[in-house]
Amino acid sequence: MNFPLFPLNTVLFPGCNLDLQIFEARYLDMVSACMRRGESFGVVTIIEGTEVGEAARRFSVLGCEALIRDFQQRSNGLLGIRVEGGRRFRVGEIVVQPDQLTVAEVQWLEEGGDAPLLAEQADLAALLGALAEHPLVSELGMGGAVAGQQALANQLAYLLPFSIEEKLQVLQQDLPVQRLQLIQQFLDQLQGEMTA
Repeated sequence: MNFPLFPLNTVLFPGCNLDLQIFEARYLDMVSACMRRGESFGVVTIIEGTEVGEAARRFSVLGCEALIRDFQQRSNGLLGIRVEGGRRFRVGEIVVQPDQLTVAEVQWLEEGGDAPLLAEQADLAALLGALAEHPLVSELGMGGAVAGQQALANQLAYLLPFSIEEKLQVLQQDLPVQRLQLIQQFLDQLQGEMTA
């Protein structure tokens, strides 16, 4: 029971990059310990509470491992880190430590095998290609051409403006083809709302 959790107002997906600015003592200590030991931490999505101050009261039971890929001192003096999403996990028993860091027992989830892109996924692949041209997306080193359904599903779910609930629904799916079907469904709903 010692896997540190970082509750955020976002949903991290495997293979996706997230830039974080670390300033609270509990997270500076956590990042420093992870880097020293070559370990990861978990990103879970806040359902009730805030990112700063007291530990979030409620967060998603599904999360994504965060692997520290880069770090730098920001111009404002704070520590900036870039993490990449790793394995998905389910949160078990949790403990909030005296410094307000939440640690938990986690169960790692199996990833459904990857598969090559299918002809009917060409529109989704083109959409990811278009997203890559956005400066914020290219800055994260994401978007563009991908090799399989896994990367396509994870990057689209991460980058598209879906609600937190919708993103968590996608993260819950074990197979990349199921994730892509759900993404298509959410896109169709968005289009329907825009034309209504």
